[in-house]
Amino acid sequence: MAMIGIDVSKKKLDILWLKDVVTGKAKTRVIDNTPAGHKALLAWAQQQTGEALETIHFILEATGIYHEALAYALYQAGTKVSVVNPAQVRDYAKSLGLRNKTDQKDCMVLARYGVTQTPRLWQPEPEAVRTLKALIGRINAVEKDIQREKNRLEKAQVAGVMEEVVTSIQTVLGQLEKEKARLEALIDDHMDQHPDLKRDRQLLESIPGVGPVISRYMIAVIRSRSFISASQCAAYIGVVPVHHESGTSVRGRPRLSKAGDATLRAKLYMAAVVCIQYNPDIQRQYKRLLKNGKTKMSALCAAMRKLVYICFGVLKHQIRYQAQPCSESCA
Repeated sequence: MAMIGIDVSKKKLDILWLKDVVTGKAKTRVIDNTPAGHKALLAWAQQQTGEALETIHFILEATGIYHEALAYALYQAGTKVSVVNPAQVRDYAKSLGLRNKTDQKDCMVLARYGVTQTPRLWQPEPEAVRTLKALIGRINAVEKDIQREKNRLEKAQVAGVMEEVVTSIQTVLGQLEKEKARLEALIDDHMDQHPDLKRDRQLLESIPGVGPVISRYMIAVIRSRSFISASQCAAYIGVVPVHHESGTSVRGRPRLSKAGDATLRAKLYMAAVVCIQYNPDIQRQYKRLLKNGKTKMSALCAAMRKLVYICFGVLKHQIRYQAQPCSESCA
């Protein structure tokens, strides 16, 4: 199987077909990152390797939004595609002793990574989930703009600036609030139009402490990837503990990995605060951890992780939330 590494940037694709891993013999090409360039890439790959598209494996990094159109084009053409984590590739390059970074070297590293690490094949998200994620991303941006305008309004009122400035800020703030409400309605309509998303939302909102906001976030995350387990999902979101220990002298305090979306973690934090009051499973865990000497913040982080586990289980098994029975020892 031919292994081709692609370094993706906004305007161009640096491509390398690794013909021989031992000798490093390779063929390279630079192509525009456009739909026409994607077609040229497929033709070049077939011509150089002499293989059918179904047997060619392309390796590329996740680079913001610039890799997405290429990944979809390669997948639709029937090739094998892997979209890998840039941090993992960077660590792999360090393990090879590489110090210089160029586009061509990045291609070589990606191709070698594909040969030696056998990364998981990429599959596109369902179109309904992709649309949901786009709407969530937009509403996040609007919410940030609302907070900025609120900060400006507070500053203007405290500073006693002219009334026209305050009125301008209030006008913009009002329009942003209307747009947020419109996007909320769009999200609700979109989920209602897709029975699977609607069912997922109903199941998630059966969990005490989970409302419309957390439910749509968790659907967008869990349904966009093929997570094998709840722990894998929690690691992706960034709510698993990271330990720093060595020998008998180094005992660092565990912390959250924070590897995923910071906005989602902020939403989960607020949901966990509610859950320790109203969700029986999370409330019992929170009290038990405090009793065992954990700090309130550590117990709250554990509540965030527990909430992710519950959400994952509810969607995986497609059953409404049921609190676990409590024995006399945990009462």
